[in-house]
Amino acid sequence: MTGTTADLLTSLASSDAPFALIARDDAWVEVLTGDVVDVELLADIPLLDAEGVPREVLALVPYRQVRERGFVCHDDGAPLRCLVVDTHTRLPRSEVLAALPTTPVPLADPGFDLSDDEYADIVRTVIADEIGRGEGANFVIRRDFTAAVDAPERTAALTWFRALLEHERGAYWTFAVVTPGHVAVGASPEAHVSARDGVVTMNPISGTFRHPAGGATVETLSAFLESTKETEELFMVVDEELKMMSAVCTDGGRITGPHLKEMSRLTHTEYMLRGSSRLDPRDILRETMFAPTVTGSPMQNACTVIARHERAPRGYYSGVAALFTPTGRDDATHDLDAPILIRTAYLVDGRLRVPVGATLVRHSDPDGEVGETHGKAAGVLGAIGAVPREARADVDAPTAAPTPLADDPAVAALLASRNSRLASFWLNPQAGGAHVGPFAGRTAIVVDAEDRFTTMLAHQLRHLGLETRIVPWAEADPALLAAADLVVSGPGPGDPRDADSPRIQRMRGVVETRLASGRPLLAVCLSHQILADRLGIGLAPLDRPHQGLQLDVDVFGRPASIGFYNTFTARLAPGTDGIDGAEVSADPATGDVYALRGPGFASVQGHLESILSRDGMITLERLIGHALGSVAV
Repeated sequence: MTGTTADLLTSLASSDAPFALIARDDAWVEVLTGDVVDVELLADIPLLDAEGVPREVLALVPYRQVRERGFVCHDDGAPLRCLVVDTHTRLPRSEVLAALPTTPVPLADPGFDLSDDEYADIVRTVIADEIGRGEGANFVIRRDFTAAVDAPERTAALTWFRALLEHERGAYWTFAVVTPGHVAVGASPEAHVSARDGVVTMNPISGTFRHPAGGATVETLSAFLESTKETEELFMVVDEELKMMSAVCTDGGRITGPHLKEMSRLTHTEYMLRGSSRLDPRDILRETMFAPTVTGSPMQNACTVIARHERAPRGYYSGVAALFTPTGRDDATHDLDAPILIRTAYLVDGRLRVPVGATLVRHSDPDGEVGETHGKAAGVLGAIGAVPREARADVDAPTAAPTPLADDPAVAALLASRNSRLASFWLNPQAGGAHVGPFAGRTAIVVDAEDRFTTMLAHQLRHLGLETRIVPWAEADPALLAAADLVVSGPGPGDPRDADSPRIQRMRGVVETRLASGRPLLAVCLSHQILADRLGIGLAPLDRPHQGLQLDVDVFGRPASIGFYNTFTARLAPGTDGIDGAEVSADPATGDVYALRGPGFASVQGHLESILSRDGMITLERLIGHALGSVAV
């Protein structure tokens, strides 16, 4: 591609050719042009041409691709759109800024598709009927800001992209993607997943600090970092993405951080997760669809909850823009760089749409979540220049980049202190492959009840020496389970008393059959409740759900710091330490049962695999040792 920067951008504005502009650093803007191909499945993304030569491809992956994992969604038919790159040029950022249009693009008839009252009612319903009934720890429910745009699509795209380049700071990708009938312009703060030279990286971000007038200070930021709600939200997101990492990486994934993501008007907290994988990047992308920061957890049930409460399809919101770049090696492999499609404006048929969501947790305030969506929409619209920006000297003045607040010793100490609550197992490097652990030579089947905490649990079992396989609940064949040295009946969402749920009833069958056989059984969370019910212990909803809650509890005479994700509990009279056929470890004040053990079985309410379980590995080893050996450990 030849010509000056201005000539190139002018030709893009006046032609019908599809293109993408991407800024991934402060110095350059990448220009991609080529042909558009729409495909049905991630496996169909055309990474090789007809002669087998690797091609670079930029794919816009819509939310509806979750169907590939068997999850439900409102299916709008949004295409998995691939820009098969013919030319990839880098232009100096300063030249691009000078050449792009600056006249603001006016909006008409602006407003949300749902009123504030309607959205607040949805928030209340999700908290009461979904989180309150054990369907999950958190859910992201969106609404859309819409407006009419009376301007050529390409002019709008280039104008908005320029505004983002000039006014946004700290974005992972700033981009404009223009394809037939569709424009996407945004500044995503979050890299969902990348894969380079066999190293997979995920970047969970949660917690949003809105800078006050005059800019963020150590004092105002410190108050945000000390917030229990913000900290717990980030930990829950890290747990959810570690489930994905454990599915695609042989070494499960290691946590580093936390870090600050400092942007022009917002600051986020984030971790980095890294692990090793030799999977095709399309398979990595499939197994990590999509980020819990824009869906919820557990992922499968989050999709179901979204379908129940969102009134329209998501389109590309919460999907990813995935750039597959040939590595140049003889194995014809590709690197992957895939930011989440958030903080993005879409323009189709003269209509602007800015989707924004709020993360709903057990202690969410409906009015506060309404304000969250207003703030996010205003942030995007102000950033692209579609509405007047708030005059902010700390953001808009042409000064040198501010000193990062993360460099302040007080802020750094607050960030570092978060890791004191986390399990060292996930903070330390993990070796892949076979492990010589205390249970080497034994086999384990983990029955997955639709919560991929089972991938993390399986990774820990392998570290303890067990040859481990995960089986979905619907495929838990009795003969297969009978052959395993240990059956781990896993966690899952829902009410353990639900007699109408095929999944709950199947998990009851797994627990009851294994218990009757006398063969080793470990039951976790939902399955712990099912086991307790089978042993005659009553089940009850908690007054306040324990979703992402770390508790210090006694497990058969030893203190343990464990992470809990439960809405229901098994409960006995306070002070009970045993029942017919089982020992009980319970809260002395409430009678809530934390663990059970008896001949050939053990169970635990908490998630020993969670990053919140500082004593998870040692407790897991104790409980498995009891189940396998039928002796007190």
